[in-house]
Order: sequence, then C-alpha cells, then structure tokens
Amino acid sequence: MKISKEIKTAILVLCSIALFIFGFSYLKGKDLFSTDNTFYTEFDYNALTPSAPVTIKGNRVGKVEKITYDFETGKTRVAFSVDNRFKFSKNSTIRMYELGIMGGNAITIIPAHDAEYAENEAFLKSEVEEGLVKSLSSNFSGLSSGLDETLKKADTLLVNLNGLVDDDSEKGLKNAIAELNSTMKSFKNLSYTLNGMLKNDTSKLNTMLANFSQTATSFKKLGDSLEQANIGKTVANLDATLTNLNKVLLGIEQGKGTMGKLMKDEKLYENFESASKELEELLQDIKLHPKRYFRILSKKEIPYQQPETAQ
Repeated sequence: MKISKEIKTAILVLCSIALFIFGFSYLKGKDLFSTDNTFYTEFDYNALTPSAPVTIKGNRVGKVEKITYDFETGKTRVAFSVDNRFKFSKNSTIRMYELGIMGGNAITIIPAHDAEYAENEAFLKSEVEEGLVKSLSSNFSGLSSGLDETLKKADTLLVNLNGLVDDDSEKGLKNAIAELNSTMKSFKNLSYTLNGMLKNDTSKLNTMLANFSQTATSFKKLGDSLEQANIGKTVANLDATLTNLNKVLLGIEQGKGTMGKLMKDEKLYENFESASKELEELLQDIKLHPKRYFRILSKKEIPYQQPETAQ
C-alpha cells in the first residue's frame, strides 16, 4: 500500500503538534501520562509556587499543579497532585508550612484516622502553620531594614565620590584625570613618531634583521664546527702537555738532568764563566795579533804575550 504525500504531511503535522503539547506540558511540570490523583484546597493568601512539593511526614508524594485566585471568595485556590499509591482520608487537613528561609513554602497532608479515603478531584480543608505569617513578616521587615542600611551606605559613598570629583586640588580626581589625559596624549604622539620612523626606515630595518639573521647563522656554524672539532679531546691533550712540562720544570728546579745541573751546579757555572773569560781574552789577542795565529801571513812566529790591560 502506497501512502500519498498528503497523508505523510498530515501525520508529520499531527506528530509535531503532539510533541509540542507534550514538551510544553513537561516544561510546566505536567506529565500527560501521569496517573496521579488531583485534589483541591484553598488559603486566605498565596505563599506557594507551582511545582512546590506536597509531603507526608517529610516525604514527597506530590506537587502543586495550579494556583488560581477566586474572585468570588477572595481566596487562593490550589490544585495539587498526589501519587495514587498513597491513600488518605477525605477528612485529612492540608497544611501550608515553610521549608526554610531560602527554600520557599510547601504543603503537607495531615491524615485523619478513618477508613473513608479521599477520591480524585476531592476538595480538602486547609490550615496554615502557626508562625508562618509572622515569619514572613519578620523576613520582609529584616529585608527592609537591611535595604535601608544599604541605601544609607550607598548615599554616603556617592557623597564622598562627589566630593572627590569636585576637588580641584592636586590630589583631586579632576587633576588626576587631566594628568592621565596628558600622559595618554604623549604616548599617542610617541606612537605616531615611532610609526613614522618605522615607515621611513623599513628598508634599513629589513637590512638590519637580515644581517642579524646572517650573524646568527654564522654563530650556529661556528658552534657546529667547535662541536665537531672535539674540543674536549684537545683540552685533555693540552692538560697532559702542561702536566709533562710542569714535571720537566720541577726536575730542572730540583737540579736533575743537564738543564738542572746547568741551573743548580755552581761549580759548573764558575767553570763556564772562566772559560767564557778565557775565550774573550783569546778573541782579543787574535784581534791584536792576527799574524800570531795565521802563519800563512807571516813566516816569523810571534810568541804569545799577556796583554797589559783587558779590554
């Protein structure tokens, strides 16, 4: 069987309407599929809200469904639902009581001791918990006094703020605002100047950044080269060389080896000094009497004579 487009559209519209009604009822706290029983009562004034709890001995068994004002009697009519599993007498009393300072109000069922149960849609008598009206009055009175004190403090704050604004001295708000305005103008001019400098010197700035980038690249290459050069090994070899040199110098200081003996043996030093002196005298005599030492220049041998004075 083929369903036409019109039938499909009608089914879709009906489903949408049903879903809307169900969602709207759910948001209002109503359950379309609920089998709870509904009862009615009334009070001289309204201190309840829809969905306020209905309790029995502190246990929630229902909720307030609807609150209306009866223009004929001047009373507030309350409709509330109760779980159909809970049975109570039609002579029971519905009492309105306070949940707490910030918890609002609720109603509770004070069951009567008889076997005739209340039926659905029944009207039940009501009462108000003793002291509830007085408590509400005191709460509003405290709120009023607290609000009055708050307004006084706010008025004092505004007076002080007004005096601060009207103060024309150096410590006044006007002067502070003027100085702040001047400072902001200076920053604005500075920003314009910097912006102009950057705009005019863009090429120089780009060149500087490029040079900086090249310098950073060179430093990176230098670091890589130093890392590959194994500086640690080089430093270790240099340390070993210095250690050996230190040992050699220590040996020389202690008079060991040829250099040590030359440095520490005084007798050898004196002999070396004497030989140096004799060598100096020999060179001086060669200079004064060259024929004595070069026989090829003179056939006559000239005997050696001690010079009279050393030069």
